[in-house]
Amino acid sequence: MVHATKGVVLRTIKYGDTSVITSIYTELFGIQQYIVKGVRQSTKKSAGKAGYFQPGAILDLEVYHNELKQLQFIKEFKWAHIYESIFFDVVKNTVAMYIIELLQHSLKQPEANPELFYLIEDSLKQLDKGTPLFAGNLPLYFTLHLAAELGFQLQGEYGLDSAFVDWQEGSFVKEQPAHPYYVDGQLAAITSRIANLPFYNELEMIALNQQTRRQLLEAYQQFLVLHIPGFGEMKSYKILQEVLR
Repeated sequence: MVHATKGVVLRTIKYGDTSVITSIYTELFGIQQYIVKGVRQSTKKSAGKAGYFQPGAILDLEVYHNELKQLQFIKEFKWAHIYESIFFDVVKNTVAMYIIELLQHSLKQPEANPELFYLIEDSLKQLDKGTPLFAGNLPLYFTLHLAAELGFQLQGEYGLDSAFVDWQEGSFVKEQPAHPYYVDGQLAAITSRIANLPFYNELEMIALNQQTRRQLLEAYQQFLVLHIPGFGEMKSYKILQEVLR
């Protein structure tokens, strides 16, 4: 049966002489692997089609889906959104690749999660048109909200009786934890603000210096490592630490 769905490309590898295998997070089926035939042929009809499957691309798809198979097939594909700056702006591209690699490390099962798909799609679209300050803060917002969609949302908020963020417990707590996986003070206060932002554009109201961003991003990475088995090491994380100001 053929289904229409949106999808965000996560990874693509060459397959044979003319085709690719691509990993796509879809709105209907979650993460899926697809064979796309003929897109690497050097013909007029196929020219440029492999470019649709670069990581971060948002596509409208018609796909064949069989739950008994690990590899699916794509019947038709076209752009669902054409980026204006992500593929050309160094900082925005690095943030986008961080988001994509974060998903590669975090998504272990193919279950559909429409709310997670909307978070991914909207984050990439907002990044594409956002200011440098927005782009700098988006990795922090996305990491915390991804955790929430994966089932370990940070609980509580910063206050006099909840001045520590305990990453093992995933909550704001009153007492300093007995382990090293926590933040407090300014880092806890900023975390509370980011975790409870109702709208993307309010990220532009949070001015952070490079050191604070690095400390927060490192802490949020630790949050995911503690709660996602086999999370592994991210290559884009170190690059992101360097480019964000």
